[in-house]
Amino acid sequence: MIKRRCQEEVELALARQAAVALLGPRQAGKTTLALTIAETRPSTYLDLESPEDRAKLSDPELYFAQHPDELIILDEIHRAPDLFQTLRGVIDRARRKGKRTGLFLLLGSAAIDLLRQTGETLAGRIEYVNMGPFDALEIDAKRSMQERLWLRGGFPDSFLAASDEDSFRLRQSFVRTYLERDVQQFGPRIPAETLNRLWTMLAHNQAATLNASRLAAALDMSSPTVTRYIDLLTDLLLVRRLPPFHANAGKRLVKAPKVYVRDSGIVHALLGLRTLDDVLGHPVAGASWEGFVLESLLSAAPASTAASFYRTAAGAEMDLVLDLGGRVGRWAIEIKRGLSPTLSKGFHHAREDLAPRKTFVVYSGTERYPLAQDVEAIGHVAMARELAQLFPSRNT
Repeated sequence: MIKRRCQEEVELALARQAAVALLGPRQAGKTTLALTIAETRPSTYLDLESPEDRAKLSDPELYFAQHPDELIILDEIHRAPDLFQTLRGVIDRARRKGKRTGLFLLLGSAAIDLLRQTGETLAGRIEYVNMGPFDALEIDAKRSMQERLWLRGGFPDSFLAASDEDSFRLRQSFVRTYLERDVQQFGPRIPAETLNRLWTMLAHNQAATLNASRLAAALDMSSPTVTRYIDLLTDLLLVRRLPPFHANAGKRLVKAPKVYVRDSGIVHALLGLRTLDDVLGHPVAGASWEGFVLESLLSAAPASTAASFYRTAAGAEMDLVLDLGGRVGRWAIEIKRGLSPTLSKGFHHAREDLAPRKTFVVYSGTERYPLAQDVEAIGHVAMARELAQLFPSRNT
């Protein structure tokens, strides 16, 4: 299985720009997608984690000159940061010869790392495409398949494993590999045990507002250090910080972001939850569902969407506020785990404050129906499809 919508985005970007960076966490399927694209055109693939492939770039300009009419795919580009200056020269020479698009596809496992390295060197020459694990629109909409996606998460090996136990063990190995090897490549050396405790604490506090001081006290470290570690997990696309809505100056708003471990399967692995029954019997179930739905919706939404949450000191609250721009305007979304969603006073007060164009309550069922005046109950797959249809070219 590959991510068809993401493949389409990459191919469109290659038609517009000389270089495209495909960014996403390890094991999300970036290499599989890149090799699928390579089958559609003359291409050369190099894995920069391979000493043999890195050796081919001992003289990169000469190597690239030997493949003038091919898409050159460079996997794990962070392994060779010195290449970026060379890429700029190659791209500029190709442009003078009239070849302006589809020269390089760069694969990377961290957003900030590539942004820092390419921000100036390849300015005006590169486009970025983010790729996450499987989401709700890429999996069969049947309830059983969506529950499997929630339990196992969207990393392909985990989702496609032969059993829940196999999936659980794969995710445990994934966590261990990140802690012991991958994290150390992108930031200062951090004790794996310390980062594991932080990551697990974030899983226990899924969808909660960030309280760095409380986390720091539990880990016996300073708040700035905890914030730096969370920054790193965010840059590695493993954690999401959802900012608070801040446009309503007349209200006392919560100022701290909400924090989510982005993949629900990783949440469950960190908490030792092997089966769906384990998840449903755990206090994290509702927050895990909220994070799962949120990731699917943000994956489906247009790239320019501004996402936030709304909460006031008086108790008004909305899980997700999407400012979609133009005539589409602002959508307010509440996420509920269960088949009979109910609406609180805080929800209605938030709607009054936000004045959204549309309001939805995303719940665990599949039927779509009016829940209150100008409020619709809707399943998470249908909600994701509604967002994806704002950009029809991104549909599967």
